[in-house]
Amino acid sequence: MNSIRLIFLTVALAASLPASAATMSFEDATTVLGASCGKDIDDNCRGVNLDPGRLRECLARNQDVVSPQCKADYFRIFDAIQKRAAARAAVPKMCDREAAKLCAGTAKEDLPKCLLAIPRGIGWKCTQAINEAGYRK
Repeated sequence: MNSIRLIFLTVALAASLPASAATMSFEDATTVLGASCGKDIDDNCRGVNLDPGRLRECLARNQDVVSPQCKADYFRIFDAIQKRAAARAAVPKMCDREAAKLCAGTAKEDLPKCLLAIPRGIGWKCTQAINEAGYRK
């Protein structure tokens, strides 16, 4: 896979979805996908918009010619990406009490940063949501 295409793939995956021990980081997912499926993407998905849904659809549609390594990895990778995105989307809901009490007026996209800056007072559900979303390094 040429470097420009890999950069676009990385940006598309990372930008389209927001990063736990139970989920794979977007960076790790992109690395594995590029290593396992880079050639298959170049050969079979040329011209496909590199958002995760369309890329997954293209690889599934061409699974009869996709390499065994790519077949073994791509469903697992896309599942991990979806889990990470769902975990990120759950943070505002799981942390609504803490957000109202400790981060009032904070924009939704800045909420994880605000909550991470608070040393105490965050409940276990909120802490778990932040961890699963990959906000804590």
